[in-house]
Parts: sequence; C-alpha cells; structure tokens
Amino acid sequence: MKTSLEDTYEHLIALLDQHGVQYRLIEHAPEGRTELVSAMRGNTLSQAAKCIVLMVKIGKKITRYILAVVPGDAKVDLPAVKTLMRGTYVAFASSDIAERLAGSVAGTILPFSFNPELELVVDPSLLENDELYFNAARLDRSLVLKTSDYVALAQPRLGRIAGSPSTLTDKGL
Repeated sequence: MKTSLEDTYEHLIALLDQHGVQYRLIEHAPEGRTELVSAMRGNTLSQAAKCIVLMVKIGKKITRYILAVVPGDAKVDLPAVKTLMRGTYVAFASSDIAERLAGSVAGTILPFSFNPELELVVDPSLLENDELYFNAARLDRSLVLKTSDYVALAQPRLGRIAGSPSTLTDKGL
C-alpha cells in the first residue's frame, strides 16, 4: 500500500502530465528547510515557494484552513492573512492537521491544494519570478515549474500575505 506522501507526489506528477505542463525534477539530499534546499537546487530564495498551513477562525464557530504560499525569502504576515480572510484569529495549524490537509509532511508541502478543506492563497510577489521551485511532496526531490503554468493550473487566490523577515521578526514564519 502506498503512503500518503507517495500518493501526493504521484497526484502532482499526473496532474502536470495530464495538462502537458513542462517541469524539471531535481534530486537532492533530504531537506525541507527553504534556505538549505534552495542552495542545493541552485535557486534564489525568492524563487522558492514556501508553503505554510494556517488555521483561521471566523467568529467562534467557523474554522478555515489556508495554504499560505510566499517567496522563500519572506515570512507569512499573520495579521495580513487575518485581514484578508476577515478572520478573528489566525495561527499556524498543528503539524498533524497541516500534514493531513496537505497530504505530505512538513517541509514538503506543495503550493497546490488537493483538499477542498484547504484554500490556496499565494502572495503575488512570488509570481514575479519566471520559475518556481518547491519540494515535490518529498524531502529528496524538488520540482521546477514555469510560474505561468503554476498559476494556470493551481488557480490560487492572490493576496498580500508576505512580509520581509526583517520587519516581521515575531509575526510570522
């Protein structure tokens, strides 16, 4: 029986192949931290898609989960996510919830959502690059995709949810 991680990786590759999207796979030592894996892949941090699962409370009874995607050299601006989603509270989702919704372990979460419970929100600054780099639901394999193909396929909601690490020392990841 296949693991969830293998299913998510295979789902991504099947989706790309089905739509005739060109991509490159990069094999590397197992690594999930954006700064370290970007050096292994040879991409700038701004080309890396950093993917974080957030929990957003809307009032007392509604909880939504957001897949926030920002450039690798930025942090997620939690107050900006709260404003964008009209939430009353925002926090990082627990690891078990994040991994269940994303279908992969932390450090390998894709900038795609294959789960209707997980809304994809991408900061537009990530889309300024011609190509995106991200771990492909595996710690030992990354994928490179044209940004235009990513947007066409993922159809993300766009929102200004990234801040620079220097200005968000305690507000984001």
